[in-house]
Amino acid sequence: MSSSGKYSVGYFVNWGIYGRKYPPSLIPVQDLTHILYAFADIRGDTGEVFLSDTWADQQIHYPGDSWNDVGNNLYGNFKALYKLKKDNRHLKVILSIGGWTYSPKFHPVVISPVLRSKFVASAIRLLEDNGLDGLDVDYEYPQNDEQARGYVALLKEMREGLDAHATRKRINYKYLLTIAAPCGPDNYQKLHVQEMDRYLDFWNMMAYDFSGSWDTVANHQANLFGGPISASQAIQWYISQGVPRGKIILGIPLYGRSFMNTQGVGQPFQGIGQGSWEQGVYDYRALPLPGSYLLRDEHAAASWSYNYETKELVSFDSEQVGRWKGEWIAKEGLGGSMFWELSGDKGTARDGMESGPGKDPQAGQSLVATVKDAMGQLDRTPNCLRYEGSQFDNLRNGTL
Repeated sequence: MSSSGKYSVGYFVNWGIYGRKYPPSLIPVQDLTHILYAFADIRGDTGEVFLSDTWADQQIHYPGDSWNDVGNNLYGNFKALYKLKKDNRHLKVILSIGGWTYSPKFHPVVISPVLRSKFVASAIRLLEDNGLDGLDVDYEYPQNDEQARGYVALLKEMREGLDAHATRKRINYKYLLTIAAPCGPDNYQKLHVQEMDRYLDFWNMMAYDFSGSWDTVANHQANLFGGPISASQAIQWYISQGVPRGKIILGIPLYGRSFMNTQGVGQPFQGIGQGSWEQGVYDYRALPLPGSYLLRDEHAAASWSYNYETKELVSFDSEQVGRWKGEWIAKEGLGGSMFWELSGDKGTARDGMESGPGKDPQAGQSLVATVKDAMGQLDRTPNCLRYEGSQFDNLRNGTL
């Protein structure tokens, strides 16, 4: 972990370029140090890691991309991100593998040395081909001790593979290895944290989804303190297991969770609101919803909006909560902040995006920028630009 500043980590989702109209050009590079590119998929039968949308990842042509280039060339989001890396040498791009939808495919892979070997080799191939700075494992979640031990083995083999790759390339660069870490006790208590930490550069704490449609009462979904589950409780547990504070990155949601027909926090609810893109989940950029009042709990470091007519409550992090969390990161000596996911933030106009309830932008500042300003100066460690082993001519030759 660099001592030169905080990490500001944002998920960029490859499906964000469609309905959400969020291409790489809208990423607030000045407010970020790392981009987690979500998600690569896994073949459960072979262990191979592969891209989930090659058109978005490698082929779509953005403004300025030529249709007349000769050879096998990289386009798509990865070309756009590489150009951002060239212009912003502090910015690193990490390929995130798995995520909620693909995670069940990890179960057979982590317990098999043969499948793990294929996983590592194919993931490193994607890193070199697409101009990336590291790999991220988003495994939700090991179900038993065999899988938890396999997870350790996978991280060990990934660390060794990445280091060997740098040695082969004869570059003095440490490719990053990170994970998305659970904040629910049922999930984190299964992990062999101390052993995992030997191989990880930092831990991205999924400190959200503490409450939602699956509950019986409306509650805070990302509270820092109090309640049955909290971010501080989870982070203190990881620290007690030996994870250095500087390697802990606090996850912050760029969305809110809806509860309908409720009298307020801690009260029963019936149903969930329509959401922005999926039922019950609103982008931060559309909050607070028109007609709602913004409320907060300083003891929990949580906020929510409430409409007294429709009785809809939406739990989300306001700018004030963003400041509290940024200040807490600084006070506790944590490594930085992480955001799921960047298209949900305020501060960028969306050309061509459909409008309507739950989608229309509301006034306010970027939460990524707000947290950054509160937690302090960002890390400026340089990224990697050399990919002479890429299959793509323009990246390999440095003509991208």
